[in-house]
Amino acid sequence: MMRWTPIRSMKLAALVATAALGAPGVSPAAEPRTPVIQVVGSEASSRQVNLGVGKAVVVDLPADIKDVLVADPTIANAVVRSSRRAYMIGVKAGQTSIFYFDSDGRQIAGFDIAVTRDLNGLRAALKQMFPHSDIRAEGLGDGVVLSGLAVNQLEAQQAFDMAVRLAGENKVTNNIGIRGRDQVMLKVTVAEVQRDIIKQLGINLSGTIGAGSSVVTLNTQNPFTATGQNLSPSSGVAQGVFRSITATLNAMDRAGVIRTLAEPSLTAISGETATFIAGGEFPIPNGLSCDTTRSPPICQQQIEFKKFGVSLAFTPVVLSEGRISMKVQTEVSDLSTDNAITLTVPGSTTASTIPSIRTRRAETVVEIPSGGSIAMAGMIQESTKQQLNGIPGLMQLPILGTLFKSRDYVNRQTELMILVTPYVVRAVAQKDLSRPDDGFADAPDSSSILLGRLNKIYGIPDKVDPRKIYHGNVGFILD
Repeated sequence: MMRWTPIRSMKLAALVATAALGAPGVSPAAEPRTPVIQVVGSEASSRQVNLGVGKAVVVDLPADIKDVLVADPTIANAVVRSSRRAYMIGVKAGQTSIFYFDSDGRQIAGFDIAVTRDLNGLRAALKQMFPHSDIRAEGLGDGVVLSGLAVNQLEAQQAFDMAVRLAGENKVTNNIGIRGRDQVMLKVTVAEVQRDIIKQLGINLSGTIGAGSSVVTLNTQNPFTATGQNLSPSSGVAQGVFRSITATLNAMDRAGVIRTLAEPSLTAISGETATFIAGGEFPIPNGLSCDTTRSPPICQQQIEFKKFGVSLAFTPVVLSEGRISMKVQTEVSDLSTDNAITLTVPGSTTASTIPSIRTRRAETVVEIPSGGSIAMAGMIQESTKQQLNGIPGLMQLPILGTLFKSRDYVNRQTELMILVTPYVVRAVAQKDLSRPDDGFADAPDSSSILLGRLNKIYGIPDKVDPRKIYHGNVGFILD
């Protein structure tokens, strides 16, 4: 009977024993060991301490102090007064670290020091001046960060101005919010009246005077350069004793009045800007765009649009006691043929006339109570233009000189007045609001055809009988 011997198992056990005891003649203590690095002190185990410049903090440590490490002595300094008490003093704005060690080199304590401006005086002033606001001031390096909530925009601005006087304008970060920001509605009335008076008188002569070889030929064309064109020509023929003379009389006397009225109402949050424009835009050429990959190049006229009309921009700031400080910018502009230019597109016979814009602009900053009005009036402009064109010498003749000259007279007067009334407003329920089309309804065919009515009104409850057809005009629906 054969018997198997576990040779492999015996060899494996020998190998394990050899690895555990080491090779023959080699001591386990002779193997090289990797040195262990320990972080004794770091910011991870440090406490945050905020110091003002020239301020100090006193700390009591749980063990005797043997060594002190100050990372940057120019930022902060540490003074040991006893075995367990130390003073830390802020020198200038910045950040540094301070560590304390015992006699065995173990860390007792570590501090992450942030030295900022001394803001205790600013904090006390903010609390005293604005008791109803929650405004906080924190230091960040050599700057100041304002945060919290103010009652109104005025107190927020005053707090910011105080911090600016302490640290400088570029070193203050304003993160102050407004508690329940007020809304301001601005009612504006823009009224303008323009008066134009134009007078033209001129005579153009065409013909001959004389007999035989003594003949004088007349051909005068006296232009009207003040307006650039004749307003109304009329012709007549007069027979002379020698030859015929044709006289063309140009005479016109025109007076016109233009009235501009706009009454916008805008609402904006205190401190924000609202804009309004009632007008339009007109196109003007703005260069050419050419495709040079083709031969010949194909060019297209680029168009830019300019705005005109009545525009308004205002920025309200609600102050204390219901007073409102606001910046108002108003502009009234319209198209004019004065100083207009005519452009011709290259490669085309089409010409485009670009009008000019007459602009009246007003900008002001005022402070008035809610419901009060301010009138920006006295913006009166008057221009008078008169020109004489004729034949030199002959046009200076008394009485007869009228035949050889033209007179062009233009007088323009403009008066602009702007009324501004701000209100501090609150939210209202929808039922308290009305629309221009409230109660509007189309008239039935019988009323439209037989009676010529365009609309009927059902009426407002408790005010108008809804069964009656309304007789009359409503608002701007009909004239």
